Amino acid sequence: MSEPIPQSRIETYFRENNMEGAFDAVYRNARDHGGRVPWDDRQPATQLVEWADRHNLNGHGRRALVVGCGLGDDAEYLAILGFAVTAFDISPTAIELCQARWTESKVEYVVGDVTNLPSEWHNRFDFVLESRTLQAMTWQHTAPAIETIAACVKPNGNLLLLCLGRNPEDSKRGIPWALSREELGLFTKHGLIEVEFEEFLNTPRRFRVYYQKVGTP
Repeated sequence: MSEPIPQSRIETYFRENNMEGAFDAVYRNARDHGGRVPWDDRQPATQLVEWADRHNLNGHGRRALVVGCGLGDDAEYLAILGFAVTAFDISPTAIELCQARWTESKVEYVVGDVTNLPSEWHNRFDFVLESRTLQAMTWQHTAPAIETIAACVKPNGNLLLLCLGRNPEDSKRGIPWALSREELGLFTKHGLIEVEFEEFLNTPRRFRVYYQKVGTP
């Protein structure tokens, strides 16, 4: 078995904008050496579950996409709600762990880069979940990722976004890059309308935003 990948090397991957190397190293350390995945709660995101309950989210007959699925808890939750779910992550090891963890799952787990998704995914999904992936990317990658995520939403489909929040004038202070409403406004330049914006001022500050894509199917 290989030696654990040191934190200094993972930090170098981030500085070099090598997102696949950075995230795969974290998952490989967790798989092979009992390392911790800092963002893994082993349960679906609380803000997703609360929102879905309040809106009576029903996925029957509908397709969902989970961006940066990690170990799959959010994807499996959406599958329970009836969605036909595709979930992707840039880390091949994360996808292997999902497939090993959810052996009876109907979710389609695939390796994918949020800045370069398959063209056949464009305008395909009724519901897209983006939970804390954009905040793990430097800004030069965030803007094209927003465009790509928006492209996956079907006309009249929806996007639910969960992220750390900040004021536009506040420093980003490195990864995770908390996002401002000004930055999230890029979604509206790619055919989405902001339907609902919620701010949670507990520590850390968080945003939950619900969008709908304009147009006809």
